[in-house]
Amino acid sequence: MDIQDREFIPVLLGNDINTYGMSRAFYEAYGVRSVVIGKAAAGPSCHSRIIDFRHVPGLDSEETFIKTIEKTAAEFAGKKIILMGCGDNYVELIIRNADRLPGNIVAPYVDEQLMERLLTKTEFYKMCDLHGVEYPKTFIYDRSMGSSFTLPFGFPVFLKPSNGIRYWQHEFPTQKKAYRLDSEAELKEVIEQIYGAGYDDRLIIQDFVPGDDSNLRVMITYSGKDRKVRLMSLAHTVLEEHTPHGIGNTAVLMNDYDPGLSEKLRDFLDGIGYTGFATFDIKYDSRDGRYKILEMNLRQGRSNYYVTAAGHNLARYVVEDRIFDRDLQFTIAKERNLWTAIPLSVAFRYTRDEDIKRRMMELVREKKVTHPLFMKGDNRPRRMLFLWKWQLSHWFKFRKYL
Repeated sequence: MDIQDREFIPVLLGNDINTYGMSRAFYEAYGVRSVVIGKAAAGPSCHSRIIDFRHVPGLDSEETFIKTIEKTAAEFAGKKIILMGCGDNYVELIIRNADRLPGNIVAPYVDEQLMERLLTKTEFYKMCDLHGVEYPKTFIYDRSMGSSFTLPFGFPVFLKPSNGIRYWQHEFPTQKKAYRLDSEAELKEVIEQIYGAGYDDRLIIQDFVPGDDSNLRVMITYSGKDRKVRLMSLAHTVLEEHTPHGIGNTAVLMNDYDPGLSEKLRDFLDGIGYTGFATFDIKYDSRDGRYKILEMNLRQGRSNYYVTAAGHNLARYVVEDRIFDRDLQFTIAKERNLWTAIPLSVAFRYTRDEDIKRRMMELVREKKVTHPLFMKGDNRPRRMLFLWKWQLSHWFKFRKYL
């Protein structure tokens, strides 16, 4: 359907797999082409038949962001624009500038006050404690502590920035998304590198929950404008990427079902008055048999299409709720599917657990396998060349880093 033929227009900000997964969901549910705006003229959404891709350098600066959204809103005056960030920096820009957005913009996000509480780790953990949501033992490091601090737990530890947006604004050669560190000397060396590059916020040091990628889980949720959870979809991670910038990015997962975990996170989200999409990164702790929350993102995750592929189209939730004002029934997804952003041959080669391999093979035989970027008919030559090169690169990346 032509972009002008709908009463609403999806406008997605970003360049990565997240934008394509959501665009595909909008297209499959409503036949509408999304506008995707990225600061680089590259990525899986470029040259797509289902996307109107627009290149805007510096999109993540506030001034350029406001000008771009105002221009887009004027272009589609008279239509509702569903504005969604597909990266944390864009979500923060949308929320902080909510009062400056044109009247036809629909932004399905929490307010700035709740965002600040959720992004401030000390406040976030207080909310977790209040609602019985468990997380790894945590130490909040402030630069003023220098080297005179003692951790309340042993090594190995997991180190990550408290403010990911500021962190990536200060690049350095050995920079990683997160660090697994085995000694005090390694920890202090990385701390010096991070602050030496110009980062000025706090760091999160956590007890490392043992286990490989297969102990990880992802939960994507949607809460309506009434601030009640309407959808919860759990996935069991099979493999993550292991490049320095890709650590934490899901490569392969299987849809899963855990009613107890779902209800606990539902109570948390309803209790804090959350609205919109959320993604939880979770790890199963074999030491006590409990799930620990590693991270919460105030948006749909990059692997979001695993929910749509299993029969719960994410675009429908935001459109039915925010555009058509229809009631949504609460659903915990139970359907099984295998989602992979890498070639299946790579997935099977680097998956160690034989039971997981068996379950993956069952889904392959049942034809319940989805690669989010390969949509039938979306096959323009330049896009296909990009995808095949990208797929081939995973052979080299996994061989080098895993």
